[in-house]
Amino acid sequence: MSEPKKRPTIRDVAKAAGVSVATVSRTLAGDYPVAAATRARIQRAVRDLDYVVNAHARALSGTTSKIVAIVVHDTTSPFFAHIASGVEQQATEAGRLCLVCTTHGDPDRELEIVKLMREQHADAVILVGGVFESEEYLERMSRYAHGLAEAGSKLVLCGRPSLGRDIPAITVEYDNTGGAFAATAHLLSHGHRRIAMLGGFAGLTTSEQRIQGYSDALTAYRVPVDPALVSHGELVRASGYERTSELLRQGTEFTAIFAGNDHVAAGALAALREAGKRVPEDVSVIGFDDTPFSEDLNPPLTTVHLPHQELGRTSVRMALQANGSSRQHVMLGTHIVVRDSVAAAPRPDSGRSRGRA
Repeated sequence: MSEPKKRPTIRDVAKAAGVSVATVSRTLAGDYPVAAATRARIQRAVRDLDYVVNAHARALSGTTSKIVAIVVHDTTSPFFAHIASGVEQQATEAGRLCLVCTTHGDPDRELEIVKLMREQHADAVILVGGVFESEEYLERMSRYAHGLAEAGSKLVLCGRPSLGRDIPAITVEYDNTGGAFAATAHLLSHGHRRIAMLGGFAGLTTSEQRIQGYSDALTAYRVPVDPALVSHGELVRASGYERTSELLRQGTEFTAIFAGNDHVAAGALAALREAGKRVPEDVSVIGFDDTPFSEDLNPPLTTVHLPHQELGRTSVRMALQANGSSRQHVMLGTHIVVRDSVAAAPRPDSGRSRGRA
């Protein structure tokens, strides 16, 4: 039985390229200027020898592993997928490997991912999406941020609130509250006063911000907030269908629906259609996220556009910027994409004007 082939070492690469071990190390680390011809010889030697950098040795040397990790709840949601795409594109342009990790909402799994990335000296760990803020969450994030900083890595919070100035974390947000305000104001400007809000789970930061924007817009138009028109639930199509159907069964009066996201809006459209309600003639519907399928709905959905890919790209850019920069927080804008699902509020005396069974 033949002995296993010995793995090539950095010394083998240096010998094949005709340079010193130090030059190979600096070239592979990418932190030292090397002549193009020398770099080409080293890269050719690496390919020919099938040399793989020892991650543990690199970690001991204090250099990063040129990894950017994005941590999401799951990859099936367009919200997470498009942000991950932006992260991957920017990481690739910066010469980094992008790792996409999923937690499925398990904080223990999240902790294990952060610990692994700290051990690997990743350039950045990007945590994406809304959270239920609590003392336990804030304490956990503080631990992550300080632990990663000690290892030369950076924690980036993408699409969630800042932890404060004293925590070494970068925050990349989008204007959730402003987007919800604009969506509600768009309906109000069309004469709607009974607007059902199909929000996410109570306490979830993205849901709370959108409901805040909804409430602020009603207040600005001097329209009372009716708790009967505000509901909480999972931001999925089935929830939008069920909650809209329940409003119709209860006979709750409404002329418009502000859905917590486009999936919820799709469910609401299905429930309205099943009940014989026309959109937008009888009930107007507006969504949030501007996911690709929103323009293919019937009718095409008016919605709030989120800069998904730019959120991912900005997260990477800020994480890789020069150390010592004071820029630790950025807020990206949102805007309404007007399509065909919103019209003027129907007249109160119209037989089909109210959203009730």
